[in-house]
Amino acid sequence: MQSTGGPSVLQVIEKDLRAPRAGEVRLIQDAIGLNFVDTMIRKGQYPMALPAVPGFEAAGTITEVGSGVEGLSVGDRVAYFFSEGAYATERIIPPAPLIRLPADISNETAATFLAKGGTAWMGMRGLHDLKSADTVLVLGASGSVGAILSRWAKSLGATVIGVAGSPDKFDKVAAGATHALRAGEPDIAAKIRAIAPDGVDVVYDLVGRATFALGVSSVRDGGVIAAMGAASGQPAPAPDLVRRGVDVRSGGTPQYVRGPAGEIATSQLWDALRAGIFDGLE
Repeated sequence: MQSTGGPSVLQVIEKDLRAPRAGEVRLIQDAIGLNFVDTMIRKGQYPMALPAVPGFEAAGTITEVGSGVEGLSVGDRVAYFFSEGAYATERIIPPAPLIRLPADISNETAATFLAKGGTAWMGMRGLHDLKSADTVLVLGASGSVGAILSRWAKSLGATVIGVAGSPDKFDKVAAGATHALRAGEPDIAAKIRAIAPDGVDVVYDLVGRATFALGVSSVRDGGVIAAMGAASGQPAPAPDLVRRGVDVRSGGTPQYVRGPAGEIATSQLWDALRAGIFDGLE
């Protein structure tokens, strides 16, 4: 990608790949994750030094190991997320972001679920420590992260109100939520309050400006709004939230899923996949 813009700025090129240096491995990739943020980067909505190889999530097999690398060997299946340069058949990468894959987790599954599942985990364990007694509102429940979060939270005992962004995705939301509503339907705020008269404990807002006001009206006093997406733009300030004791929290997934927390997140994600919680979302 030499410049930002529409899909035409993406170019396929061939180049020789050097051998890994000390502290690097060479990886052949057979599964690459596609994420909505990739389109935002391509359009220039998030800064990226150019020229660049976009994408940040993939899985594959290690073919060479540089000196000084410990714990990884040629032939290991690994995956990573939030490491730029994923749109490639092969690449050189440091070992830090690499996650060794269990035998029962395919490369395709890892590349499909790591970033999105990690983001959902951040919402449930980083931005808010989800409890089984919680009632949660998922705005943008028809998107990939929203669908994963809804099903995962419901499996943990939470009451999940999912809002579908478009009519054709209502069934997808209904399959993963305790209660499903359509964005823009009449009296949606009143319908949410009918389910949670005192307000929901936490709002997971994966949309941004277009849905933030609904989240504000739906959260209980002393509750949490987890601002996890801004596809429709950044939300306008809501000063009344301070008086109500509502905590608006946001953060980037990488800061929550690195190191020991990342090991916990991926372990719990694999367990959820094995339990069939996300069946039908592939």
